[in-house]
Amino acid sequence: MEIGNHGSATAATAAMDGFEVIVPEHPLIRHWVSVLRDQDTPSHAFRSAMGELGRLLVYEATRDWLPTVVREIQSLMGSAVVESVNHLEPIMIVPILRAGLALAELATSVLPSTRTFHLGMARDERTLQPSVYLNNFLECRLPDRFPKGCHILLMDPMLATGGTVAAAIDLLNDHGAEIGQIRIISAVAAPLALKKLHKKFPGICVYAGAMDQTVNEKGFIVPGLGDAGDRSYGT
Repeated sequence: MEIGNHGSATAATAAMDGFEVIVPEHPLIRHWVSVLRDQDTPSHAFRSAMGELGRLLVYEATRDWLPTVVREIQSLMGSAVVESVNHLEPIMIVPILRAGLALAELATSVLPSTRTFHLGMARDERTLQPSVYLNNFLECRLPDRFPKGCHILLMDPMLATGGTVAAAIDLLNDHGAEIGQIRIISAVAAPLALKKLHKKFPGICVYAGAMDQTVNEKGFIVPGLGDAGDRSYGT
């Protein structure tokens, strides 16, 4: 692994044979992670902090990744050649429920053109194996086939063992998405999950608010921030 820079923003980047894990070096990102880690943060403030962190990570993840068009417009003072995000190619937002909803909540405040698809997945507390429980409501289920070349942000707050996010990527693949079309947004990631992703999906890119080294026997990241879904919704 090596530490380097990413784009025009300073970032800690772990690179392994084309696999990138990017932790943007920004004080606001560190701030919101600190709020999420604090056990005394109440549910409403936790959910708000998760949304703010998600917004910043979406901004960083799409820095070099948005489809744009160049056109000539007329301003009040004359003509100008401008570049803008192409509204005909919306970014696909796929939060993994429940906690992914909070992480993705403010993504649309950054991106001018999006479509959101909800993917409900649960992890068995005993086996730590994931299963899909929601992808059948017409208004939010995954499309039969993702458009060729579209960009997909898969949002999962905790990359601990990697089982849930790997199963989600498999499902996206089944619906026509290629690895190069997907970027993962996560609040906290651990090496166990990242190694699994690297082995199974070489070339995929992860943006995380923080990296923690340990996953305990129950599949939770340590120090992490606890159960992101329970803390987001007070359950």
